Amino acid sequence: MGMNRDDLADFLRRSRERIGPRDVGLVEGPRRRTPGLRREEVAALAGMSADYYMRLEQARSSQPSDQMLAALTRALRLTADERDHLYLLAGHRPPEAARAGDYLRPSMLYLLDQLDRVPVQVLSDLGDLLAQNDLAQALFGCVCTVARKDRNIVLRWFTEPDVRSHFAAEEHEERSRQMVADLRAAVAHRGDDAASRALIARLRAGSAEFSALWDRHEVAVRRSHRYRLLHPELGAIEFDCEVLATPAADQRLLVFTPPPGGTEALDMLRVLGPQHRHAAD
Repeated sequence: MGMNRDDLADFLRRSRERIGPRDVGLVEGPRRRTPGLRREEVAALAGMSADYYMRLEQARSSQPSDQMLAALTRALRLTADERDHLYLLAGHRPPEAARAGDYLRPSMLYLLDQLDRVPVQVLSDLGDLLAQNDLAQALFGCVCTVARKDRNIVLRWFTEPDVRSHFAAEEHEERSRQMVADLRAAVAHRGDDAASRALIARLRAGSAEFSALWDRHEVAVRRSHRYRLLHPELGAIEFDCEVLATPAADQRLLVFTPPPGGTEALDMLRVLGPQHRHAAD
């Protein structure tokens, strides 16, 4: 990721001009002609030399460190989006967004209620099932019938053989690799936190297959894939899954749509939905 000196200089200058002295607790003074803050004021607020900050705005500086960018974010009162933009212009990866954990925002729950024509799930980045609508329950109710605290799709895939019986046998190996590669990316993005370590330890202890795949260190975020499910009442059915981004870094919205010509299975799921929901609760 390269540094864009010209755009970085312009962004810093524009951001500085939008901040008034009173916004950062400084006295404005009667002879101020500079719109916003002066360069030396930004430098003092960020704890860096005025000369280095001047070179940043003149597009002739060396690449600033993460620590300097964090200080500039505070000094210029940047929003989260502006901070990410600053980091990218400076050639750095933006800090990780805030995590939501298992908390679902009211807007997400509202969205689940509105998307009632197709199966929809909300998963954590580690694979925990956080919520699903009636059609998703009808589609996967034959798989997710355990206590809510154990509804992790990766854990169940690798430690409960019955789960795989609902999927085409010829796809088991590839699905295993996809799950582990996606989990590897999520763990790295989290920075190897306690929740990640606990899940990986549990998977390693419960599955030699998982341990072998984990040691291969394959990484691939799953953004779309096809589910071929052997449903106990509907038989073999197919759905395409699109993984959509959510405002929280650790939550994903999964939307399942039938492939062309596959709407019959979706119609049957609408009939089975309430029945499966109450049977599994």
